[in-house]
Amino acid sequence: MFNRLFGAGKARFGPARAPAAPYTGEPIRPRVLQVIHNPPVDIQGGRRLTEIFSWNDPDRLARLYIADLAEASHGYLQYQIVERIVADWFPPKIDGFSYTGESYLRLWRARRMHEPDGLDYAARLQAFDLIERYDRDEFDEAWFFGFPYSGDYESTMAGHGAFWCNSPPLLNTGHCRGRFVIMGFNYERDVDCMLENFGHRAESIMSRVFARHPPEQNLWDRFTRYDQTSPGLSQCGNVHFAPNSVRDYDWGNRRPVQSFCDAWYSFPDLSGPARTVDCAEWGGGDMRLHHLWWLKHLPHVPGETFGVSNNWWQYIVDPNLVG
Repeated sequence: MFNRLFGAGKARFGPARAPAAPYTGEPIRPRVLQVIHNPPVDIQGGRRLTEIFSWNDPDRLARLYIADLAEASHGYLQYQIVERIVADWFPPKIDGFSYTGESYLRLWRARRMHEPDGLDYAARLQAFDLIERYDRDEFDEAWFFGFPYSGDYESTMAGHGAFWCNSPPLLNTGHCRGRFVIMGFNYERDVDCMLENFGHRAESIMSRVFARHPPEQNLWDRFTRYDQTSPGLSQCGNVHFAPNSVRDYDWGNRRPVQSFCDAWYSFPDLSGPARTVDCAEWGGGDMRLHHLWWLKHLPHVPGETFGVSNNWWQYIVDPNLVG
């Protein structure tokens, strides 16, 4: 197994291997509590923020996100929204400040939003009874859709043993029976940014999964290599850096590099050869297409390697499985 995992192979040119096969086991269907902060504004005739500014419909975003993650996970991840709450208010900031409809419009148009921007997560947990509802097994994770400068983290984790999930774990939640993730989505942005949020969640959780592995067994470190940091040994890169990127968000770089990205379609056999790739592989600079390409390379097969499941998606979706 060691040689098959770490065989260098010979560089090759030409088209990519056939994409990874669909997931053949039972899919998982995590239950989502969806909360939408899209308040009506009296001075605008009761119109909601999405109507006033022509921002995205949160329900449309949720549908696209669910479909994209089902595709990216090869059919394994099938999110289901079990409850939808329309929360017609502006949630409080960490210093107690809350926007009104009038103040939000005025400050947004002046581009002088309130500071500090951060959300009062203790108030959120209390307002929606999140710890108690999780303990009653009513949902598996929560998605909050909000306006720009709502103060949400892109993702955060609460509960017993919660750890870094692209933000610090929420304090004073250790009495919860388990861990759960709270996603924060900005409906000014489209589904590409939602996939970025999920990608950073994946980075945080998989870094934790492999945190105690020696370098030669740290397959997450290997998966995320890109040419700038590992010349000639590029794999799939990370959320911000494609295999050939030279800076953050450089998904449209046409520079050809050698990459072993195809080998991940045959995981745990990583002995496949490298080939020359550029941005044409992941959408020519399109953010959504890059993130889908990256996510599709995550292992999703049976078995274990170095004590870690060969289906990395299960950890990303359920942090309770992470030691």
